[in-house]
Amino acid sequence: MVEEATVLATGRRKSSVARVWLHRGTGVVKINSREIEQFFPIERHRASVLAPLKITKTLGKFDVVADVFGGGLSGQAEAIMLGVARALRRISSDTDAALRESGLLTRDSRMKERKKYGRRAARRSFQFSKR
Repeated sequence: MVEEATVLATGRRKSSVARVWLHRGTGVVKINSREIEQFFPIERHRASVLAPLKITKTLGKFDVVADVFGGGLSGQAEAIMLGVARALRRISSDTDAALRESGLLTRDSRMKERKKYGRRAARRSFQFSKR
């Protein structure tokens, strides 16, 4: 059990990278200096960011401050989710089992496939003209 004032963790997903600071507080969530409702207008994204706190029953006990860049909204939400889960594990090792069972500590390694030469994209060919 770490009794630090603030814990820093990093989360990644697709091409998004999130730095997440977790410290004891009243449950305020700020992402890039904006409220979570402003940054993520879709409820599904807000739910995924708060999922580690709900699973460990610590919602409202910690303030979350996140800086995220790269990628789209879904990738950013899941990067923050991984960062929050890693920070919770650093605060208390008791939460490790619940987070691991829910699959929140596993980094999703799927990335965009690179473009190949002789093709328009990774697998897409150029348009074929018979005549």
